[in-house]
Formats: sequence, structure tokens, C-alpha cells
Amino acid sequence: MARPGRLDESPIKGDFLRCRLLGRTGLRVSELFFGAMSFYERGDALPRYRAMLDAYAGAGGNVIDTASAYGESESVLGELLEGRRDRFVVATKYTLSRDGGDPNAAGNHRKNLTLSLERSLRRLRTDYLDLFWVHLWDRHTPVEETMRALDDAVRAGKILYVGISDAPAWLVSRANTLAEWRDWTPFAGVQVPYNLLKRDAERELLPMAEAFGMSVAAWGPLAGGVLSAKFTVPGGVEGPTRVDPGSLTERDHAVARAVRKVADELGVSAAQVALAWTRARYGGVHPIIGASSVEQVRDNLGSVDVVLPEEAIGELEGATEFAVGFPADFIAECEADPWVFGEGQVIGRA
Repeated sequence: MARPGRLDESPIKGDFLRCRLLGRTGLRVSELFFGAMSFYERGDALPRYRAMLDAYAGAGGNVIDTASAYGESESVLGELLEGRRDRFVVATKYTLSRDGGDPNAAGNHRKNLTLSLERSLRRLRTDYLDLFWVHLWDRHTPVEETMRALDDAVRAGKILYVGISDAPAWLVSRANTLAEWRDWTPFAGVQVPYNLLKRDAERELLPMAEAFGMSVAAWGPLAGGVLSAKFTVPGGVEGPTRVDPGSLTERDHAVARAVRKVADELGVSAAQVALAWTRARYGGVHPIIGASSVEQVRDNLGSVDVVLPEEAIGELEGATEFAVGFPADFIAECEADPWVFGEGQVIGRA
């Protein structure tokens, strides 16, 4: 049995992928998101990009994630989605610099938001975005300014929903609390790096997302290919990679070997095991699958049919040597001590 997660009680069935609701909204989003960061250059790769996107869409996928800083990705998507744009949940991000010489061409303030949004709309050839992410916390811009500016764009019909990526839990909590108090649009989702090698989000961000009813988009679910086990098998690496093989630690290799072992036992690919773990660990997580070929897209899609036995989950997590740390571990110890809450057993809410 897969570990119980925060799955919707009645997930909506697509052609292949199931859909869940985005946060506390009514928007249906597929259980796997498609990351278009690899659509960085146009060149002669357009047919390959189209085939990858078609494979994802053909399986019932509907969320495409990009960013203003991903080279030509937005422009490429604008061309690929022509005539079928409304079929997809198009998500992009702003924050990162559009012009290194202009200090106001970066950050989360109103000016950069306004100009970045208009630029993204032009490049994507659309008059609205389904989901607009704050790409990175900007500690120089008051969160009140960001939330009000986002809400103004929502009320203008240029954005339907908003989310935030790569930000501390306390900031996201403050932002959504302000939105609730002031009747602004809250963040419906949070985007974090999350995989077997990088589980920091379990300390604060994932519990926060569950408490606020937010969806979680997990970027880097394969840790740059490390968890696909291509660095652990002879001939697994072909051509340049984003990860320097020489930078991998013994822990990295140990976890990759554990993933490979479970994959061999289940008769599936290592990438499918790694993605299945990410989805099983917390039910509200949507891995963002990135790929360089149609074959990789199809392999990643197959992960939704993989159910990890409890012993396999234990083996994978045992290899990570992850400790949740304070205060969660301290609170857990206290809850188990009758000196703290007495000897009676408390049954929590289901």
C-alpha cells in the first residue's frame, strides 16, 4: 500500500493522468506538471519540443510550467500552444532580472511585476495566465506590495491564480494571512525543490502547505538525473549534463543505488520509483517532470502507475539519512512522553 497522502477524495480522471484541485480553488490540475525549462532555445528543436508536449497532453496532462527567465521557453510555448491554449493551465514566473543594467527589471515589486507580466503575455501569445508564480523571495520588497499587485492583476483578468516559489514558510504564511485579512487573492500553490536527496521541505514548507490547503509543485524531482540512476550504471550518461558527476557524494550514490534496487525489484525504471516516492510521501505534491526527449516524458508519465510497498519506501528513506530536526522531532518525543500530556491516548482528527 502507498503511504496515505493528502489526496483529494474524488480525483478527476483525465485520459491517463488524474487531476486534483489547485489549492483551495476549483481549477483542475494534472497530478504531474510539465516543466518547459528545457525549451530554452528555439533552433531546430521545435519538432522535438512539440512531440514532448504532445506526449504529455495525450496522457491527460494539462499544466505547463515555465518562467520569464527560461530563455526562449515562453516564446516557444506561445507557438506550440497556438490554437489550443485554453486546453492548458499555463503557468509562468517573474522576479528574475530581465535586464542586468536596470535595477527595477528584477524583484517582486509592482513595476517589475507589471512589465514582466505584459512581456510574458506577449511571448506566450495569450491575454491571460492561469497561474503566475513569484519566482523567488525578494527580501527588499514588502510582501504587502507584492500581494496587492498580484491581486490587482487578478482583478484585471490578466491572472487567474497565483503561487510562490523558493520562499521561506514564515513568509508564505504571512502573505496568505494578509490576503485573507484584506480580501486579496492568496497563494494557491507553493513551488519547492523536493526529492529523495533534498527533503528539507518536509521540515516547514510541506506542513505549511497542508495547513493552508496549498498545492505543492516539486521541482527537480529527479535531482538533475541523479535519481534516474544514470550516474550509477555504465554508459548511463550521454553528452553534457547539468550535474557534474565529480560533485556527487557517497550519499548521492547510495540513494541512487537504493532507487535502482527498488526499481529492479518492481520491474520499473529508477525515474519512475523516484517520482512515485515524491507523490506518495505527500499527496498534495505535483512533481514537475522535465525531459529532453519524448522517451523520457513517457517514462516519467508511467510513474503514476507505480505503487511503492511500505518496505520499499522504508528502504528508500533509510538511505537518505534525513532528520526532520527541531521543533518537529522534539514535539514528537514530548507527545510520546506521558509526563507531558498524561497517560490517556488522544485520537487526532482524521
